[in-house]
Amino acid sequence: MNLILCGMMGAGKTTIGIKIAELTGRRWYDTDGLIVDKHGKISDIFEYYGEAHFRKLETDIVKDLAKKDGLVISTGGGLVLKKENNEVLQKNGKIVFLRATLDTLSKRLKVDGERPLLQTSTESIRDRLARLLAERSPIYEHVADYIVDVDGKTPEEIAKEIVQLTNNVCGFEG
Repeated sequence: MNLILCGMMGAGKTTIGIKIAELTGRRWYDTDGLIVDKHGKISDIFEYYGEAHFRKLETDIVKDLAKKDGLVISTGGGLVLKKENNEVLQKNGKIVFLRATLDTLSKRLKVDGERPLLQTSTESIRDRLARLLAERSPIYEHVADYIVDVDGKTPEEIAKEIVQLTNNVCGFEG
């Protein structure tokens, strides 16, 4: 059984995924990281090939990872918005939504120039995040097997909470 972390950009999926892997001895994969390793910078993919191409690359990565067992997988913020990805992930995994408030996300992302969906000339980063959060939160909540609030907690605290929460179904030793 795989453990999949989903949530908005800036929620801590990568950092917390690494912590969970350290606690449990499981292998950790980051879908965005795998795409960067194989295809280059995400911002370049968006610019030259478009978001639809990037989403197809995500689906290819998900299909490959879902064939494996016992992984911790940190997903890109938009990965679970595609029904096909959720169906593939849920066959052999439990999805944890890392829920963060707009304030937390804004503080974490205000100086990040590598996030294509935040690069807009017509909206402030906070306004763009607010819109994405409103669009995506109901989907994250719908696909999640577990919801963990991350505000005011350290990555270590969140990782331990997730391991305890999912131990019965994921068989963690941590």
